[in-house]
This record gives sequence, C-alpha cells and structure tokens, in this order.
Amino acid sequence: MPTIHVEMFEGRTLEQKREFVKAITEAAVKTLGSSPESVDVILTDVKKSDWATGGVLWSEKK
Repeated sequence: MPTIHVEMFEGRTLEQKREFVKAITEAAVKTLGSSPESVDVILTDVKKSDWATGGVLWSEKK
C-alpha cells in the first residue's frame, strides 16, 4: 500500500489535481503492482513564501 506525498506550489485547479492523482495512481499500479484502491496520494499546497531554494524564498525570485 504505497502512500505518496507531493508538495507543490499552490495554485493548481481541482481538475489539474484530479488528473495528477489519477496519473500517479496509474503509475503506481503499473510499476509496483498495487491495486488502485491501495494507493494513497497526499497533496500539500505550499505558498511560495514558505518554500526556499538556495537560501532564497520562491516568493522573492524574479
């Protein structure tokens, strides 16, 4: 039973999220032999002001 955690910047539509979790689930079924019902996907929306790369907040990148 895989549980897949995905963190991404906020702003995706509900439809984009639906398509994304469907694709992730299908990939897990194909590659891991899981049943679709056993695949959990947890999406976490993160504000750009709460994420930094290289010591710089994404909200401050140009």
